[in-house]
Amino acid sequence: MFKPPQLQQFLPPDFKISNSEKSLFHIFNENDCYALWAAYAAGRPLLVRGKPGTGKSQMAKAIAEQLGWAFVSEVIRGNTELSDLHWHFDAIGRLGEAQAMSNKPGLSESDWENKMNPRHFLSPGAFWWAYDWQSAELQYHACANKWRPKPQFTPNSRVSSPDGVVLLLDEMDKAEPDLPNGLLETLGNYQFTVPYINPDDEDEAFKNPITADPARLLIIITTNEERELPTAFVRRCLVHTLRMEESTEKLGDIEKRYSWLIERGKLHFGDHIAEPVYLRAAELLWSDRIASTYSRYPPGLAEYIDLLGALQSLNHDEQQQRLEKIASYALRKELDQ
Repeated sequence: MFKPPQLQQFLPPDFKISNSEKSLFHIFNENDCYALWAAYAAGRPLLVRGKPGTGKSQMAKAIAEQLGWAFVSEVIRGNTELSDLHWHFDAIGRLGEAQAMSNKPGLSESDWENKMNPRHFLSPGAFWWAYDWQSAELQYHACANKWRPKPQFTPNSRVSSPDGVVLLLDEMDKAEPDLPNGLLETLGNYQFTVPYINPDDEDEAFKNPITADPARLLIIITTNEERELPTAFVRRCLVHTLRMEESTEKLGDIEKRYSWLIERGKLHFGDHIAEPVYLRAAELLWSDRIASTYSRYPPGLAEYIDLLGALQSLNHDEQQQRLEKIASYALRKELDQ
């Protein structure tokens, strides 16, 4: 079980997270636990490499659930800019407000200053929530036009902010090189500056820069290896690679060979799927995965779960009959030649 170092306890055997209400199912092995602990203890992000469907994003959600920490995530896209991860300023909304106010005669200068205060159009980004939850929440409520919903966590009766935050930056390989390079200071110094905040503001919660407490933060960054990340960025991280092949015992006993997939399938669906269906679905997946070694879309855990999910509403006999009919739709995503 992963435990932050300040708790002076770290137990690394395999353990499972199963929360059907959140559709959250994950199995941590010993290597996962040590990698998460090492990144946290070193005060570095954990860069998780692996092909799609190996559970990289799910790992971040599951460790937040295990720790009882808030989970903040951002999916990186080709047009994601550095400022998007820190804050978002609604310039169009402010312009619209100015135009609306210009049609209201008799407004005083103080009315204009109040309505046009840049903070009314400033939303906190993922890093702001992760680094300083208190000021992010204050700014969230001060903003008239919310850019993104507030991240969720489950507080106890005595706190209004989480004990810690797991921040997930998903699919960093989609970004232009300027983005990961631009994050070096934010990640290295645990701080960044937000414009539009008056440095003379009497409210201490809004003093620049926004600064994180490393003891309350775990950053996980994922990559599908579609684009090579800058060297300086990778060196700033600890790196953990998830491989289905290394997790599967390639032995003569066929059930042991596919045990990695079957165990995770059962965590999701339990007795709702027939035992022979778990095994046969794993056989079909590995057959297609081996055949599509050079494919852009080799089937993985995500496809296995999708295939089983499509069958769960059927009775066990119907599942076995229907499996072969629908398997190709979940497992084969290349254009047939």
